[in-house]
Amino acid sequence: MQPPDTRIEICVSTQKLRLLGPEGVIAEYPVSTSKFGLGSEEGSFRTPTGDFEISQKIGEREPELTIFKSRKPIGLWDPSDRSDEDLVLSRILRLDGLQEDNANTRDRFIYIHGTNQEHLIGTPASYGCIRMRNTDVADLFARVPEHTPVSIA
Repeated sequence: MQPPDTRIEICVSTQKLRLLGPEGVIAEYPVSTSKFGLGSEEGSFRTPTGDFEISQKIGEREPELTIFKSRKPIGLWDPSDRSDEDLVLSRILRLDGLQEDNANTRDRFIYIHGTNQEHLIGTPASYGCIRMRNTDVADLFARVPEHTPVSIA
């Protein structure tokens, strides 16, 4: 686990997430933000921008490729299943918005999470969340504590 002076920066234009510490970049991962663009409107399926924190970490003891519904594990995803369904897999880092414009982020269920759509990582393809490769989200999850600051720009 990283010390409390780490932070996460997500760059929408490059579709990259960087974990930063006092010495600079600790890790960088490709991500996928919303295919509907940016925004905080309820029901918009857009990725919110601004300042956030990780309010909850879910899935620590679950195997990679665990499927989550309503933040509860319901089974394992089979990679041979080529469904277009947008699954939340492996780990969940739940975000809380810290500004008036994004204060509804928790209620919108915006997460950093793994996906069954790994082939789309690096392009805007999500329904508002920040999607990551399953191995990458498990790695990030292990490196950050709750309350880690997150910025999305």
